[in-house]
This record gives sequence, structure tokens and C-alpha cells, in this order.
Amino acid sequence: MKTLTYEQALSRAAALCSGSEHCSSDIHKKLLLWGLSPTQAEKAIAFLKKEKYIDNQRFCRAYCLDKFRYNHWGHIKISQMLRLLEMDSADINEGLDAIPEEEYQEVLQHILEQKNKQLRDSNPYIRKGKLVRHALSRGFETYLVLEAAEELLHKSI
Repeated sequence: MKTLTYEQALSRAAALCSGSEHCSSDIHKKLLLWGLSPTQAEKAIAFLKKEKYIDNQRFCRAYCLDKFRYNHWGHIKISQMLRLLEMDSADINEGLDAIPEEEYQEVLQHILEQKNKQLRDSNPYIRKGKLVRHALSRGFETYLVLEAAEELLHKSI
């Protein structure tokens, strides 16, 4: 890739951020990839934050809602992915709090019901284990998954 000048990279990063939400760590990596030095990249990030092109708190909120609504991820998986993006714990918690609790329960119930329809096992113990593993892999909390799976299996008996 051709290296860019500071002004070109800043302009490209601003255009990228104005089109969609990005976190500072993603933009920092792109700036380094475009040939900026680490100090120039930090300077560009500071400018983009000051001009509100980048707002990690806003990014966390949007990321949490999108991953929950479209991918049906739970709090745990969303939190882990945001930590990989080097987000602040306070921003992550605020983003997770933006997810409505009733909707969270409904999505968990929906995921378990869909998986339950796919299962062929008649043994309730095996069936529950598969339901629990599926929901846990989606990042839902263990105590919520166990309650919802138990409730679903009692309804279907």
C-alpha cells in the first residue's frame, strides 16, 4: 500500500469515521497501515476525537445494540469483543446497559426455542445440555440460560 501524508491520512480517516462508527483503536491501526508514525497517528486520533469523528462511548453503545439485535449476541460475548478492541470498561458497561432487559430475555428465549426445534434427542438431559451450550456460545449469562432452558423444557413436556 502506498504511504500517505499526514493530511491525506487524516482526511481519509475523517471520511471513514463520518460514514460509520469506528473506535480509536481501529483508526489507529489504519493510520499506522497508511504509513503514519505512532506519534502522528496519536495526533490524528486526538484531532478526530476533538472534532467528534471518533467517540468511543458512542461506538460502544452502537456496537452493543447492533451485535445484540442483528447477531443475537449476549452480554458476555459483546463485552469480550469490545475488550479486544481496547475499549474502556466504563464505556463497555454503558453500552451494555443500553440493551433493554425485556428484549434481552426475549432474544434468549427465541434462540432457545429455535434450537429446540432443531434437536432430535428425546432425552431431556441431553436436550437441555445442547440448549445450554448453544446459548452460552452466543455469550448469554449462565444463570439466565439455565432458567430459560428449564422453563422451555417444562413448557414442551
